[in-house]
Amino acid sequence: MLSKIFKAYDVRGIYPEPLNEKDAWQIGYGCARFLLTEAQKDGRTDAGARTIVVGRDMRKSSPSLARSLKDGMREGGAHVVDVGMVDTPFTYFAANHLKSAGAVQTTASHNPAQYNGFKVSGAGAKPVGQDTGLTTIKAHAEAASPGAGPGGGGEEQRDLWAEYRAHLLRFLPKEVLDGTRTLHVVIDASNGMAGTMVPKVFGDVKGLRITAINFDNSTGEFVHEPNPLVEANLAPTREGVRALKADFGVCFDGDADRCMVIDERGEPVGCDLLTAWLAQGWLKAHPGASIVYDLRSTRSVAEAVREAGGVPVEGRVGHVFMKQKLRETGAPFGGELSGHFYFGDMWCTDSGARAFANVVAALVAAGKPMSECIRPFRRYCQSGEINFENDDKQGALDALRTKYPHAKFHTLDGLSMDCGDWWANIRMSNTEPLLRLNLEARDAATVAAKVRELEPVLGHRVEH
Repeated sequence: MLSKIFKAYDVRGIYPEPLNEKDAWQIGYGCARFLLTEAQKDGRTDAGARTIVVGRDMRKSSPSLARSLKDGMREGGAHVVDVGMVDTPFTYFAANHLKSAGAVQTTASHNPAQYNGFKVSGAGAKPVGQDTGLTTIKAHAEAASPGAGPGGGGEEQRDLWAEYRAHLLRFLPKEVLDGTRTLHVVIDASNGMAGTMVPKVFGDVKGLRITAINFDNSTGEFVHEPNPLVEANLAPTREGVRALKADFGVCFDGDADRCMVIDERGEPVGCDLLTAWLAQGWLKAHPGASIVYDLRSTRSVAEAVREAGGVPVEGRVGHVFMKQKLRETGAPFGGELSGHFYFGDMWCTDSGARAFANVVAALVAAGKPMSECIRPFRRYCQSGEINFENDDKQGALDALRTKYPHAKFHTLDGLSMDCGDWWANIRMSNTEPLLRLNLEARDAATVAAKVRELEPVLGHRVEH
């Protein structure tokens, strides 16, 4: 049943049930019909208007799923350009480099090894989510049958690693490229696509001394879950940085579109704090620009952006919304708590490789340890995201409005409430009976007290 695997932002499920090669063929057909139709609506008649880029990650099921996906695309009339086993941001690059009608990456991102799926992008690597095409793709896929489409689609293999590498190395400082400044970096690829991307792109950069952890992605299995948001998964990176006295560390997720950064002390750097720091460099290069940030972020992000002369722009949680906000505002940069960082010079997409290059450049420019760079933005205390089980999620949000009549509320994403000396955002899970709380105040005691105060309204706290 396709309904089980089509999600809000992508297609994902356990292989081979509910996701298998038959589904992949149908999805490929649906993608072709949707993406080619969109190209026609744009009045395109060039060769790229019939071209779809296809990439895949290192999972055991990815080769066969990608093969069926491509077969379905060709039945749908598309010319397929297979770029091989690549990180997800590579497909965004390829879609723009080749001026294709879109791209599809076969991946399940940070999910365990038995999962797989597809991330769909349109022309220019614009994200295709539930409200921007996935629903139409699903309808085409459900109606698909062999021999019923226009057919005639061809296929070719393209190796674009040299072009991808050249694009990304533009963002490293000259002194790192020529080796006059050297940084020691510990990188955990999580047995994912960073294990391929990092050596191919950054492996021979003279000023990067890379200590590789979990770079082997040949088996499609993971030593630890490829999700850098889980604290336990950062242990190898943290231990490596401390033991080797490295300048910093990075832990990538499975498809290398996300990463978490570890400072020289072996401590994780919150992605909102990293956003605040990196924004300083972007605003020097683009005075007065907008910087997009996840609305769950610490207040210090907006404060730091304003102090640097920029315009802070709150974004809804989720890559589809963040990318859209970058495009709308012309922002050169944005960051999300989940480890996604977005770049105008990467077509408003997220890229772990670009984020890595940005951190290297910012650290070289700063000329001091990362912990000192981040310290000015550690202005408040945060609860972290806390989940609460609640079968009446909307009722709980309504109760908060009654309980705090003097708070300032807004509803960009869930319910945000500002009570002066503390603020919170409460979002409803799309798939589970859960409310997700992020709360911040000037001191830890207030955070703890306010979480306790909210708990009876929000429901049963879920401990991880």
